Amino acid sequence: MVIAAPSSGSGKTTVATGLMAALRARGLEVSPHKVGPDYIDPGYHALAAGRPGRNLDPWLVGEERVAPLFLHGAAGCDVAVVEGVMGLFDGKGDSDFASTAHVARLLDAPVVLVVDAARQSRSVAAVVHGFATFDPRVRVGGVVLNRVASDRHEELCRAALGAAGMPVLGAIRRDDAVSTPSRHLGLVPAAEREAEAVRAVERLGALVARSCDLDGLMRLATAAASLVGPVWDPAKESARVEERARVGEGVVVAVAGGAAFTFGYAEHVELLRAAGADVAAFDPLRDEKLPDGTAAVVLGGGFPEVYAAELAANEPLRDQVASFGGPIAAECAGLLYLCEELDGRRMCGRVPGRARMTGRLTLGYRDAVALKDSPLTRAGERFHGHEFHRTTVEHAGEPLFRSRGGGTDGHGGPLVTASYLHLHWAGSPALAHRLVSSSRSPSVLR
Repeated sequence: MVIAAPSSGSGKTTVATGLMAALRARGLEVSPHKVGPDYIDPGYHALAAGRPGRNLDPWLVGEERVAPLFLHGAAGCDVAVVEGVMGLFDGKGDSDFASTAHVARLLDAPVVLVVDAARQSRSVAAVVHGFATFDPRVRVGGVVLNRVASDRHEELCRAALGAAGMPVLGAIRRDDAVSTPSRHLGLVPAAEREAEAVRAVERLGALVARSCDLDGLMRLATAAASLVGPVWDPAKESARVEERARVGEGVVVAVAGGAAFTFGYAEHVELLRAAGADVAAFDPLRDEKLPDGTAAVVLGGGFPEVYAAELAANEPLRDQVASFGGPIAAECAGLLYLCEELDGRRMCGRVPGRARMTGRLTLGYRDAVALKDSPLTRAGERFHGHEFHRTTVEHAGEPLFRSRGGGTDGHGGPLVTASYLHLHWAGSPALAHRLVSSSRSPSVLR
């Protein structure tokens, strides 16, 4: 089932995460998914479901891969819960491409609409009626009311929705005890909150269990049409990659993690392993050296700006990254870490530029062309990615990417791919192979 809403802020994450936890508490194997590129919600999904949260984004991976990736993630599970993004029909630009509705159609899955009932009663039926009839290809199978004020308020909403023929599958009262802290890019990632995040997810599960009709929600999910077709398989994707002949076994790829580098897609590690790599995690906040035998480094997204002082203080690791002779793939947070400075604090110096926080949010999908070769890119190739940051880099070198519309970004060379552009490697399986293969002879790139 797909958990959607009329708009952002309606309570999708509360309901989706709590539902995953509540169903898992019943002994079910739950497969957690998120529409769109967001990294933070899947972290909470993973805590709730006990397995990796996975993203479903037609822009990043292509429409044809959404269902196969879903089937890959949901293998062996009893139920799959897919949290939507923004409003149900909000997609890229003026279309519904990559919207929650788009993904629901690709999966042929029923939709549960989470409606913020605050400051309205009978009007919720009009809102739901509009969403249920706007696109007949999308099946809204029920409603969860959020922020219900009282028994009387709930009665009025239920009566109006009942008259409209829409099942009410839950009514959640206002409860500040289950709120999740936010900051400049949204919720604080679960990996930064550790035990506190586990307790928050447990509270969400209890809230949904006592407020929602879990049996009714399961009936809706089991009524979904059978999804048939190919299952995404990292090994098969790997076997189809042109550069496979250059990849060998035993290459150690060090992947940054910890509180400062929390953003990453589960499929990246799977593709690296399928390419023959041994993946080793390290924490740039705590570890003073790269894992033994490291031949390539992945620095994903996250919040280095929050931990700039701690990153700067770990001079032994910064020095090792500065002199590392293998390929480095860096996105957003990784780009900042590779710069000479971040908010005036010393970083690794592999990228000729200084980074700083700003008050401006840069957010959106990107259609970018690589301007030069690097460990991940070949000049002239197009990439679909996304940006999500409040920092800027004053860059002294030539850019790596040019986006449609003329903007440039990033730094690239024989050993470094670094930019603000977040990519989903399932959409470009050659990326994992390029990184692993170039690590064997980092000075020679195809």
